[in-house]
Amino acid sequence: MALLFHKKKEQDTTDVKQMIVCPSCQKEISKEDAVLNHYICTACGSYFRVRTKNRIRMVCDRGSFIPWFEEMDICNPLDFPGYEEKLSDVKEKTGLHEAVTVGMGEIYGEKVCLGICDARFLMSSMGHVVGEKIALMVERATEEKLPVVIFCCSGGARMQEGIVSLMQMAKTSAALKKHAEAGLLYVTVLTDPTTGGVTASFAMLGDIILAEPGALIGFAGPRVIEQTIGQKLPKGFQRAEFLLEHGFVDEIVERDDLKKTLYQILKSHRVSGNNDSFAGFTSEVENAHPSEISKERQAKTRIKTPWQKVKEARSLERPSTLTYIDLIFDDFMELHGDRCFADDKAIVGGIATLYGQPVTVIGVQKGNDVKECSYRNYGMTSPEGYRKALRLMKQAEKFHRPIICFINTSGAYPGMEAEERGQGEAIARNLFEMAGLSVPVLSIVIGEGGSGGALGLAVANEVWMLENSTYSILSPEGFASILWKDGKRAEEAAGVMGITAEDLYRLHVIEKIIPEFGGADADTAADIAGCMKEQMTEFLKKFENMSPEEIAQQRYQRFRKF
Repeated sequence: MALLFHKKKEQDTTDVKQMIVCPSCQKEISKEDAVLNHYICTACGSYFRVRTKNRIRMVCDRGSFIPWFEEMDICNPLDFPGYEEKLSDVKEKTGLHEAVTVGMGEIYGEKVCLGICDARFLMSSMGHVVGEKIALMVERATEEKLPVVIFCCSGGARMQEGIVSLMQMAKTSAALKKHAEAGLLYVTVLTDPTTGGVTASFAMLGDIILAEPGALIGFAGPRVIEQTIGQKLPKGFQRAEFLLEHGFVDEIVERDDLKKTLYQILKSHRVSGNNDSFAGFTSEVENAHPSEISKERQAKTRIKTPWQKVKEARSLERPSTLTYIDLIFDDFMELHGDRCFADDKAIVGGIATLYGQPVTVIGVQKGNDVKECSYRNYGMTSPEGYRKALRLMKQAEKFHRPIICFINTSGAYPGMEAEERGQGEAIARNLFEMAGLSVPVLSIVIGEGGSGGALGLAVANEVWMLENSTYSILSPEGFASILWKDGKRAEEAAGVMGITAEDLYRLHVIEKIIPEFGGADADTAADIAGCMKEQMTEFLKKFENMSPEEIAQQRYQRFRKF
């Protein structure tokens, strides 16, 4: 998206004002205004492509960026006619040595290795020097234990280098594998366009993948796809928003917020990552104890039957996962997608802090009104939801973050499409992988805990339940239909199934019952959250002196006893 410059004289002065034409809306805007607006069109809001020096200026602390590996010899592996001359011309025009600039900088004081692709240099195509510079940067970052952030932009492989260009995909991926094995953070920012071999290598391998609004992202370009299938592509296809909806991007970040977002990510991954980081929580927790009003409500609480608790557990008035996340944690950043197919709205998850301790938080978001329930599929998780949750859990394990799960689901989604995409395999994979996680896992049933759909997030070191929540092999209606061939006997079934918190505590299926102070609703949400927050700190203290192997073994023994 090239910028078109020309000069325009003001009518009443001799001053010359530089203008640019937006390639999207074709309107003239002041270059000065565009610069102040982070190279975003002030008329239509579309994003201009950003030069390397401007990207560094917008993201790095002033004067902190130090370029690495600037002078590297470029060869012509295929003796392609005119290639050397073309490289010489583009170097002179852009002032760049190659399509990517790498080095070390700081973002609000956080040290980071940076790679910035520039579309002006042969559409930022990936030749052997591009691959080599990225590999060298990642290797140095691994040695110096630094995170890596790459701003991706590319038309794909460099045609003039043929198969040698193709090999850069494997080389950069191999270097990033070693960086990942060292437990280090890698973030990619996908800008317009990110296509071809770059998409199929380092661009899509980030622990966290961000994208700029409207960026074109894909393996095959739109023109190639249309020529291949003989069809016109729908509007928005392969744009960042499309990628977010289909589970391949964690978040779309406005350019104004990008530096702040990167800083938040870097800060949350700053902890070196041994289990000593679980220590040091204060027990003097704000809002940890119920208020006098809640105590009064609790004193008036009548004894509820199992069926009444079933109805309370299903109530739309119960606080949701996102409500508890907001009340308990700080700096929550939601991450999206399973990296395979979609972003299941029934599962929310991301990174947050608990008294400064980074944690991964995952939960079923059922909804608090009919509209949200429909949007969240009534908390019935699809295969991609379990895969998203597992992706975040494995990410937490890599960075030694405790995992806290909130469960409120009637069960996994039983639709035809869920079966086609492997619902059973997705749940089984979660059970398999969660069993061996080397970080503490806490799961809390805050409403319904329905069957395998709930268990897919509950292979934990401890499982807690709110006072009026339920956890069962299936619904009372289903139980009555299967055993007694009469779904109308659901209330009777609830009484014999052993599904209340008291039943499950007596059976040693759960470790703790969280009081609701009269009933979970908007009035008691803060008190319930405060109680959970206090208990969470005590939970994490138990793992201060345990090795990763001991944490996993404790979880194994917990389930082995059943």
